[in-house]
Amino acid sequence: MYPSFSACSNKSIQLLASEIEMGGFLRILVATTLLLLSVYSVAGTTRSYEFNIQLQNVTRLCHTRSMVTVNGKFPGPRIVAREGDRLLIKVNNHVSNNITIHWHGIRQLRSGWADGPAYVTQCPIQTGQSYVYNYTVIGQRGTLFWHAHISWLRASLYGPLIILPKLNVPYPFTKPYKEVPIIFGEWFNTDPEAIIAQATQTGGGPNVSDAYTFNGLPGPLYNCSAKDTFKLKVKPGKTYLLRLINAALNDELFFSIANHTLTIVEADAIYTKPFDTETLILAPGQTTNVLLKTKPKLPGASFVMSARPYVTGQGTFDNSTVAGILEYESSIHMKNLPLFKPTLPSLNDTSFVTRFSNRLRSLASPQFPANVPQKIDKHLFFTVGLGTSPCEKNKTCQGPNGTRFAASINNVSFVQPGVALLQSHYSDQSNGVYSPYFPISPLHWFNYMLQDTSILGVESHPLHLHGFNFFVVGQGFGNYDPNKDPKNFNLVDPIERNTVGVPTGGWVALRFLADNPGVWFMHCHLEVHASWGLKMAWLVLDGKLPNQKLLPPPADLPKC
Repeated sequence: MYPSFSACSNKSIQLLASEIEMGGFLRILVATTLLLLSVYSVAGTTRSYEFNIQLQNVTRLCHTRSMVTVNGKFPGPRIVAREGDRLLIKVNNHVSNNITIHWHGIRQLRSGWADGPAYVTQCPIQTGQSYVYNYTVIGQRGTLFWHAHISWLRASLYGPLIILPKLNVPYPFTKPYKEVPIIFGEWFNTDPEAIIAQATQTGGGPNVSDAYTFNGLPGPLYNCSAKDTFKLKVKPGKTYLLRLINAALNDELFFSIANHTLTIVEADAIYTKPFDTETLILAPGQTTNVLLKTKPKLPGASFVMSARPYVTGQGTFDNSTVAGILEYESSIHMKNLPLFKPTLPSLNDTSFVTRFSNRLRSLASPQFPANVPQKIDKHLFFTVGLGTSPCEKNKTCQGPNGTRFAASINNVSFVQPGVALLQSHYSDQSNGVYSPYFPISPLHWFNYMLQDTSILGVESHPLHLHGFNFFVVGQGFGNYDPNKDPKNFNLVDPIERNTVGVPTGGWVALRFLADNPGVWFMHCHLEVHASWGLKMAWLVLDGKLPNQKLLPPPADLPKC
């Protein structure tokens, strides 16, 4: 079954997500507020980039392997644009793998053909073929990133996507002396494509990564890696803007810099009310901008920056730590400086994650308002999470008790179609490709906090929605109470983002405006959960006005 959910264009939608035994629940409420897509006046620049997908030998942890890269770089090249700019990014596929690229967090208003998830908005770019991703950045500015969106290729195909404000529009915070992207990733000694292929064949869990990385570098805590250490060199008395991105496949990560305070000013390319913290948490797919104010005088020491996983499930995970070094520049060369290390939360510190998440608030200023939908028409309730499916006849499977791992939304696991959903919808040839009757509530209701032996335990799920931002108006633990919990919703300045961590054993309530016609992917950003089927698609229909309709597909759209 190829699940989708149809929604009328220009409706405000609220999602409630809770993670429990078969996962969690996601609830969607559709508001009556009708906001029309306006005709945008864009006076930006056209910026062109070329991505050559090619193999490159890369060595980390004394292991050399041939990996799929963009332009031979790991991580890939940085894309920089301004709000209002048009981007033309030509992707040439020179490898044997099928390729797509997703521009994570870009709204893609009426340009869903450029969104990138394989078999959802496009067929993949085949060997020897090219495709130009053509889209305009409308009403967005901040830190996002791009990555492959097919199989596990985003393990090596990723890079920063930085959207600067329009010319002469300042940041709503202290102007930084310098801006530095730091992208968290994972390193595998073996090919991630082989890892997921084996897991898919056996029905068991995949092998975990061998290291975490900062900008592709694992750092001195790993074998044979002291030379591969990310170093951030700073000057005293300056303010630096660190653009933090979690591009890891399967791990939420804590991050801290020893003896330094970080000021949160942005999350998922949305300005926030600033607050100070010693440590932050980033789920895969999330980005956060922080201000780092360096010490007023040379401290006579260096400082470790490190990240390690936040773990909520019962499966195996990469229990290691990536480290980089914060060094103060000096005209005098100083040897044997003391090295201070940060103290990160424990691996399962859900209380810290909850406190941190609750501190995030949209800036909600006159210039950058939080347009939270206030009225609700329709309530939809989704359960999301992990379970198992029976092993095929005459086959041995390596999941729990001889089963196969599976994941679902409302007990439906996504099955990848052989053609793209958006093309099928646009050409009115959806019969046999997807069903418009995806259940809008669980087929079987029960106390979601009671764990049955046939269902796997609770786990956090970073849920990502393509084509939209949403407001996180509420979250909690245990079963969602529709009579009590909405009374505590924040409808004034909730954080707005594109990826949210559904709390382990809890729920989250989200709202967004369905103002963007097309087919939009929604999935867990833990790649292993997505591989097991924790994904679905939203079909948002055209509005009545010409500027509320999906644009025609480009001539070079790849074919299946």
